[in-house]
Amino acid sequence: MKKEGSLPDVITFAGNGEPTMHPEFPAILDDTLRIRGEICPNARIAVLSNSTMLHKPKVVEALRKVDDNILKLDSGISETIRVLDQPVGIFDLVKVVQNLKQFNGSQIIQTMFIRGSFEGTQIDNTTESELVAWIALLREIQPKSVTIYTIARDTPSNDLFKVSVDELEKIALRVKVETGLEVQVSG
Repeated sequence: MKKEGSLPDVITFAGNGEPTMHPEFPAILDDTLRIRGEICPNARIAVLSNSTMLHKPKVVEALRKVDDNILKLDSGISETIRVLDQPVGIFDLVKVVQNLKQFNGSQIIQTMFIRGSFEGTQIDNTTESELVAWIALLREIQPKSVTIYTIARDTPSNDLFKVSVDELEKIALRVKVETGLEVQVSG
């Protein structure tokens, strides 16, 4: 890429899983930062994380090194997160929020808005009660910014539906007004 003059703007850790679960994630990130510094120092490093490994100090330390630390929080209500994200093992939203606060405003919170049903359970994290709970957590966490989006690919159920860009824009405006946070909408 360097030889062709087309260096990346961003190097992103994402994929079909949680990148921070890899046992060597901190070392891999350090190697990436070193190579980025040598080859394309203007490229940003981004990590998309579902926030499940933030109880591990080495993961937090590694994530503090990246330019765009993008952490998921799909609801302010535990039951909604359980249905929507299906976390494995014990899930404690209070602990997740405590872990998100460790970044002292250097993180980006990413939230997917969706509605429909999954395995007979209704899901709609755009309701008034959902938005009130989620915005309260955003106020508590105080991230650098918020990114909101809706489903963009196949889901495990045909009964899950996108939220319109117009609705996402209204949610973004509400967050800006109520918290002062910057919000990016991706439809």
